[in-house]
Amino acid sequence: MAVARRSPPARRVVAVLDHLVAAGGRGLGLSALARELGISKPTCLGILTELVAAGYLVRDPATLTYGLGPALVAAGRAARRGFLAGDVARRHLEPLAERYHAACTASAVVGDEIMVLDAVVPPGAPPVRVGERYPFAPPVGLMYVLWGPDRELERWLAREPTLPVRMDREHLRTVVEQCRTAGYLVESLTPAGMRLHSLMAGVAAYELPREVRALVGEMVSSLGERVYLGAGLAPRKKHPVNLVAAPAYGPGGEQELVLTLHVGAAVTGAEIARRGAALVAAADAVTGDLGGTVPDRTAARPGSGRVRTRPSGSR
Repeated sequence: MAVARRSPPARRVVAVLDHLVAAGGRGLGLSALARELGISKPTCLGILTELVAAGYLVRDPATLTYGLGPALVAAGRAARRGFLAGDVARRHLEPLAERYHAACTASAVVGDEIMVLDAVVPPGAPPVRVGERYPFAPPVGLMYVLWGPDRELERWLAREPTLPVRMDREHLRTVVEQCRTAGYLVESLTPAGMRLHSLMAGVAAYELPREVRALVGEMVSSLGERVYLGAGLAPRKKHPVNLVAAPAYGPGGEQELVLTLHVGAAVTGAEIARRGAALVAAADAVTGDLGGTVPDRTAARPGSGRVRTRPSGSR
């Protein structure tokens, strides 16, 4: 795995924020910050000016000191909600993990990365590490925008890919429409897919050397290719399945979390449907606990990206 490259300018920004957080609300002036952090005053002033403009810091015009700003409050609330959502999901994942003796996870997009917020792993099941991170850019992350508005899907598609991928929009649209109708996604189990998953864990976007990206990109042909479509899941035939995934929603019907039920084996199409229904029921229960709204899956118009919503308690 590639060694993460550190950015000195970014480290100085983080050092400024960390220092002011440690100050416990006490304002600090430019000279004190530059001296205590070992940063030149012009460099420190540039960092402070940008952070003030973005709302992460505020400058007191009377004392000329800097303190934490309102943007950090908003960021903290968003992060707190994400981690609390993981705790809420655990209560509903535990029965699923016990029933199928399989690892279940709750994950979400945190900043520019996908993070595993919580996991229930029965004894003997493959390990899953809470806090595991993945780059939120093609080819990784489709399920985190799959059940949201089309604009979120397009925004994800516009990100610079971490690996070379081919764009088959017709196939991708079919995947999106069928997964929205079903309420869950079924990912096939392939050696290449498992290798990709292992490689991308903990790797920030664009850290792989160009040659390695091209080589690994050969493992990925087109977006959505590893997603089973309904017509391909014969009820009596066994299909190699990696995992089943379903979304939990926030108060406005936005996609808040992705819950996954790991399979890692060949199971019949009928069994996949049963596990998908059980996972969707758990995800709907998580949505209810979060005060969220489940989109009315029967009211979605294919290709529109628009869904009507219903209260989380209704069925």
